[in-house]
Amino acid sequence: MAEPAVRILGIDPGLRITGFGVIDMLGGQLRYVTSGCVKTSGDELPVRLKTILEGLAEVIAANRPGQVAVEKVFVNVNPQSTLLLGQARGTAICAAVLAGLAVAEYTALQVKQAVVGNGHARKQQVQAMVRRLLRLPGDPSPDAADALACAICHAHGGQGLGALPTSGYRVRKGRLV
Repeated sequence: MAEPAVRILGIDPGLRITGFGVIDMLGGQLRYVTSGCVKTSGDELPVRLKTILEGLAEVIAANRPGQVAVEKVFVNVNPQSTLLLGQARGTAICAAVLAGLAVAEYTALQVKQAVVGNGHARKQQVQAMVRRLLRLPGDPSPDAADALACAICHAHGGQGLGALPTSGYRVRKGRLV
């Protein structure tokens, strides 16, 4: 009997633009499913967070991923920006947890290392490698490319192709424990 494909949702959180990318992993093969961005507008933080939550909930409902990978927030020079980005990231995690999905987290360095082979790669390099790895006709938008890269990173080293052992673990509050 053939092994079922694992569908992975990658998320690149942002307060104005949250990128998402969905891939299927079957054996050693990765297949592009969809990608895009949830864009928010206005200045009211609660409204923007609601837009992110509802947008990602729609993506999850439409694509039914089995696993979610989210990029970790880096510490910014501006503490206020870091806090706001953290709230967008928390909202993205909540969307996954509310859907009963486990969430894996990766730093930008880990994602770039997994996809480009260089943890300090530029956005254009990430876009180009995502296009090549998923055999896309063109470069995805920067935010969608980062989300797809996060999903690819997870497939290569998380629950996916790298096959980190997960038997005996449970999902608690959206995390494998």
